[in-house]
Amino acid sequence: MKKELLFNMKTVKKPNKLKHFMYLIIALAMLVYALPMISFEPGTGWISAFGAVWALFAFLVIGAHLHFILGVNEEKQQKLEEVRRAKYREWESKWLQEGKQKQSM
Repeated sequence: MKKELLFNMKTVKKPNKLKHFMYLIIALAMLVYALPMISFEPGTGWISAFGAVWALFAFLVIGAHLHFILGVNEEKQQKLEEVRRAKYREWESKWLQEGKQKQSM
């Protein structure tokens, strides 16, 4: 029974960075296209504010994708995977103990 549980454990896939690279290129293209069109002249009021907030969000998206592509938090992912495996082993041993107790009754 223990072997069956070990085979059912999901393997962690390597993150696909191509998707994030494509999103980064799209966000950069949108920013390059939109920045010259955003008017920061006095008297435009809400239009300037909207353009500034939009550009800020675009920079946040670009930064997030760069963060993922550069793999800044790979160590954190490895530590989280170790914790996940330890929890799985703990649950597995608990299930095995409960199964033995039910069989002995």
